[in-house]
Amino acid sequence: MEEYNRILIPTDGSDEANHAALKGLSLAKLINAEEVIALYVKDFSAIAAIPMDEEMLLISSKLGDEGKEAVGFVKEQGEKIGIKVETLVVEGTPAEEILDAAEERNIDIIVMGTLGRTGLQRLLLGSVAEKVI
Repeated sequence: MEEYNRILIPTDGSDEANHAALKGLSLAKLINAEEVIALYVKDFSAIAAIPMDEEMLLISSKLGDEGKEAVGFVKEQGEKIGIKVETLVVEGTPAEEILDAAEERNIDIIVMGTLGRTGLQRLLLGSVAEKVI
């Protein structure tokens, strides 16, 4: 039987992501995972064409704060059940950074939520979870 020891929990801090994170932490506890990583990706793709100025620096700082809060939630919840969680905040395209982290860290399982977009929103924006799959 194959063992699963490394879990990646990408998060954006949303309710859906937090719910998935709790499921991922429960799984980590159940399988006695060796490594659990909470990952937040600062996604600048929507604003990449805008020149870097004070407002952009403020947005970057805000995204950094959101990222720390999002992975902090996962870490805090892990500590409550005795799971050590490493936190990671990176810049890039979410699906690409998730896949890169999974490959670099030899991740066995990725646990993530989805907003469940439908219709035109799904067609235009897609789903990070869908891209990762």
